[in-house]
Amino acid sequence: MRTRILALTVTSCAAALLGAAALPASASGSGGGDGSGGPGREPRAAGVTAAELLAEVRACSRISKGTYRTDSGRAKATVPVCGTRDAVFWKADMDIDCDGRKTRACNRRTDPYFLPETAFQSSRGEPLDSAVLPHVVVPGPSKVWDYRKSGLTGGSVVAVVYRDRVRFGVIGDTGPTGIIGEASYAMAKTLGIDPDPSTGGAESGVTYIAFKDSRVSPIESRARAQTRGAALAREFVGR
Repeated sequence: MRTRILALTVTSCAAALLGAAALPASASGSGGGDGSGGPGREPRAAGVTAAELLAEVRACSRISKGTYRTDSGRAKATVPVCGTRDAVFWKADMDIDCDGRKTRACNRRTDPYFLPETAFQSSRGEPLDSAVLPHVVVPGPSKVWDYRKSGLTGGSVVAVVYRDRVRFGVIGDTGPTGIIGEASYAMAKTLGIDPDPSTGGAESGVTYIAFKDSRVSPIESRARAQTRGAALAREFVGR
């Protein structure tokens, strides 16, 4: 929900990618692992490769009325939101969302733009934990695109593809109406992207695939997002 600045263009050359790390299965810290087969490997439960998913989103049937900028300092808006029968997708950068529950990783010291809330809340009525829960930020509703009209809401399942890695999460927050390309600290970390909210992220090469009418509950359950995401990904590529 924060207003983002163009931090990546200043610091990205110095930012190094971190190895993917296993995290607790849910924001409550209970349940199994994230399904990762180890650093750099895709979740074994998915059975769908990055290449297979990317092949399904090569062509864009645009559903947004315009395009988005990837950062507030970008002069041009170049990113459309595209749609298929079962999903919505966009290809952008990844800025780091650290809003929500205050933790050692996400707070006003580590993130000068930190906000203690998220657009969607946990089953306990609390802000989401961006340091633990892999989630994606969608632009707030506008004339360009309203995610709600595309069968999406808080808890909708999202597959995020970066290089040869596929990770599953949920829609957990909303951002500025004119900017796209943001995900939580935890999502970045599982993809091997530097999760530092001030200096991390990826400048490009990130594909976000949000599955329509796929809301999981509770929203903070990593295990349910993983299981549902794996099944939806298999359907998406025709398996």
